[in-house]
Amino acid sequence: MPCVAHVSVSLGCLGLLRFFGVPWSWSLAASLGVCLGVGYWHYFYVAARTIKRDLTGLYVLLRVKSEIRRYLCKGSTIPSIFGQTVALYPDKPALVYEVTGESWSFSKLDRVSNAVAHWALAQGWAPGDVVALYMESHPLLVALWLGLAKVGVEAALINFNLRRDSLLHCMEVSASRGFVFGAELADAVAEVSGSLSGSMVRFCSGDLSLDHLASLNAQSLGPLLSSASQLAPPTSHKKGFNDKLFYIYTSGTTGLPKAAIVVHSRYYRIAAFGHYGFGMHHDDIIYNCLPLYHSAGNIMGVGQCLIYGLTVVVKNKFSASRFWDDCVKYNCTVVQYIGEICRYLLSQPVRASETGHRVRLAVGNGLRPTVWEAFTERFRVARVGEFYGATECNCSIANMDGKVGACGFNSRILPSVYPIQLVKVEEETMELVRDQAGLCVPCQPGEAGLLVGKINQQDPLRRFDGYANQDATSKKIAHNVFRKGDSVYLSGDVLVMDELGYMYFRDRSGDTFRWRGENVSTTEVEETLSTLLGQTDVAVYGVPVPGVEGKAGMAAIADGAGTFECDSFLREVQQALPSYARPIFLRISPQVDTTGTFKIKKTRLQREGFDPRCSTDRIYFLNGRAKRYEAVDEELYKAIVEGRMSL
Repeated sequence: MPCVAHVSVSLGCLGLLRFFGVPWSWSLAASLGVCLGVGYWHYFYVAARTIKRDLTGLYVLLRVKSEIRRYLCKGSTIPSIFGQTVALYPDKPALVYEVTGESWSFSKLDRVSNAVAHWALAQGWAPGDVVALYMESHPLLVALWLGLAKVGVEAALINFNLRRDSLLHCMEVSASRGFVFGAELADAVAEVSGSLSGSMVRFCSGDLSLDHLASLNAQSLGPLLSSASQLAPPTSHKKGFNDKLFYIYTSGTTGLPKAAIVVHSRYYRIAAFGHYGFGMHHDDIIYNCLPLYHSAGNIMGVGQCLIYGLTVVVKNKFSASRFWDDCVKYNCTVVQYIGEICRYLLSQPVRASETGHRVRLAVGNGLRPTVWEAFTERFRVARVGEFYGATECNCSIANMDGKVGACGFNSRILPSVYPIQLVKVEEETMELVRDQAGLCVPCQPGEAGLLVGKINQQDPLRRFDGYANQDATSKKIAHNVFRKGDSVYLSGDVLVMDELGYMYFRDRSGDTFRWRGENVSTTEVEETLSTLLGQTDVAVYGVPVPGVEGKAGMAAIADGAGTFECDSFLREVQQALPSYARPIFLRISPQVDTTGTFKIKKTRLQREGFDPRCSTDRIYFLNGRAKRYEAVDEELYKAIVEGRMSL
């Protein structure tokens, strides 16, 4: 009877699972399958190592699902849940604007958002209409989208770094009827003003002269809000928990941004998983230096304020030199990070504030494993709450027990409780690998695969709401994956799971390339090179070379100080990387372009390749015979593309 203990664990959870909508047959069959498949002793080894983690995850999952079910039954929305928070903490600071030190209490945030709601009604906007918001992070931005939501109007939260065509694209794809922009972005608005729809009414938040407003065909928002009622608006709209709240745009690292649909239940789900999964409580103070047009800043961060009554310190832009000083000043206990923030902090000079703070938890995603322990040790942060999940995805995971390097886990005891899977793909094309029955092939521990999540539109945890563009939505869905007739969300990200169910990020879609018969992970090479160069920004990508199979590795390296030295770099690379992963080409730039959330932009770099005529950056080629990097001029470039210089 090799699985008695396992069956006992399963049966102990089945009542709860059944109550919350997880079929008995799935969980028990999957559990027994795992046990019989991996063998008696190995099963008990896995169970002993993961039972505490899995039960914690199960508790969080069931609690969030229970609360979502309750809010669905009550017809709740994010504004109505916020109303309950206001009643509990009317005079407590909700949002603190770090730039000025201005504090917005929960009651003030409620009053200003009510004024926004009445102003929106006065404009004639109806439930389902969209208003674009284009401004730097500020408490008013929260009041704007929250107030619009109170009357069923949807906000489109636009990246304040976008300009011209990208900005126009975001306005058009959301079909916005109104446009609110910050005075700090007036010049960017002027660049597109003539191309905006004449029917789109425009409002400016902040101080601009009357002549400047007239040139932009805009009205000043301040006086309109000051004269609007601050009483609760009428709630005549029929929107519920699974209806649209606002749009958040994807980063656009590989093309124009897509407008991801965020419904009320999705906003709640993301915030709730972070709150319970990482052990936050209502007296925490969060330092939020992430942009509020992004889900990490506006949902994972601000969501703790609106739903659970935490105080959030809003920083309009990330500053590595001010980060820990701000945390000390505002007595922050939780900080948020994303992308490369932790690496930027490690590159700063040592200062007293970096250990004189009260921060116990750092929450975010994209923390490189090579940076993880250095960050926690140097800055004395007790816990990292790393998570994985795009705004629109239904397969989010979280690292709830601090496993270094992992972005989350899925139980190997009850794997079907949370129906996500890593499936095999062709790494270059990202095409799904299918078996003879036409179904996808699951990955075994240690095998890299695409993360997918089973779609169930009746379950708020499993639904996929997609994008404003239906074609973009369709491209993220695959059918007949686990079984005939099903559908799954395609994350586009390659992860690896170990034998205990911990998952580790490997690459984004398209970031792996093949060279000399080997698959090269750009993420892994970037981590190695960045570490060798003292946490410098590095972008790694593959470039085609005429007449050569695969793609040659190229690394764009930030060298603002002008101190990069090829010979010493090559010596270190030869020790740290296998031959096939060493960059054949180098591009040395003053800086590497990143998005507003610190994701490196590679599209232009890949397009320009190693052609010295396309850039003023220094470009080098690894001459294998001479065993050194040589500067690429037009003559050497021609020799490479004509096949006269061997790679």
